[in-house]
Amino acid sequence: MLNRVMIIGRLGRDPELRYTQSGSPVASLRIATDESYTDKDGNRMERTEWHSVVVFQRAAENCNQYLRKGSLVYVEGKLTTRKWQDQNGQDRYTTEIRADRVQFLDRRNSTPGMEGDDMNGGMGGGYTPPRFQQTRQGGAPMQRQAPRRAPQQDSYEDLGPAFPSEASTMDDIPF
Repeated sequence: MLNRVMIIGRLGRDPELRYTQSGSPVASLRIATDESYTDKDGNRMERTEWHSVVVFQRAAENCNQYLRKGSLVYVEGKLTTRKWQDQNGQDRYTTEIRADRVQFLDRRNSTPGMEGDDMNGGMGGGYTPPRFQQTRQGGAPMQRQAPRRAPQQDSYEDLGPAFPSEASTMDDIPF
């Protein structure tokens, strides 16, 4: 059996961070994916699909810190449905993506405050720690920089616009 979801889309609003009773961070994201096609009459049609995404632990905190409405993200996870009761005691069901991985796709410095590419600190260079001060014996501060890394290219290719509607020359080919 396979339950795998992969989407690339833009946040429709800022992440919402909350904490469970045990103190674990949980972030909720609303992500829009978009597709355009030509109907049988030759009219250009566009459809936006909204996805609810749930992110846990340190990844939730990273999403809350670095993502904002409009941020472009890649999400990989599994589809889950949970049952809950509304105020009237009626059973309700919510289907959402439980994220295993969220990769920030906006170019560095294109989103204010964004310094990392991947919530797991993995691909794309990840988070670069800020410079910090250390004190010498005698209390005089000395400047120390984070170790330099060899220059590298971004780990993701320029895949073009997130939504086909953002490109005027994009084909109608679905693959």
